[in-house]
Amino acid sequence: MSVLEELAQLSAAEDFFTYLDVAYEPSVVHVARLHILRRMGQYLKGSEIDGVFDGMAEDDIKALCKEHLEQAYQDFVVSTPIEQRLFKVHKEAIEPKAAPSRPFVALSSVAGTASDV
Repeated sequence: MSVLEELAQLSAAEDFFTYLDVAYEPSVVHVARLHILRRMGQYLKGSEIDGVFDGMAEDDIKALCKEHLEQAYQDFVVSTPIEQRLFKVHKEAIEPKAAPSRPFVALSSVAGTASDV
């Protein structure tokens, strides 16, 4: 099984850190586990798109994955998940809100004539 296939089998953030032999502070991972893994996934996807993995030896792929996890982890050591805004809910929280549309009802359509009274 390749390194990337083995990574795909992992589920807990701590498993990634153990498998790739990356030191971490449990309190950071506890707060930002999903964010760290998502950012690592973004880094891996970028490497895949750029063709970096093509023709690489498994040891080199594992070393690159380790670098990506270390980088993703450091992103959240120096910043917070809210500041990084990886998830849609965080991005939408800072988007400008459109003013609510208010239906317009002409006064003449609701005001009766003098003979209606």
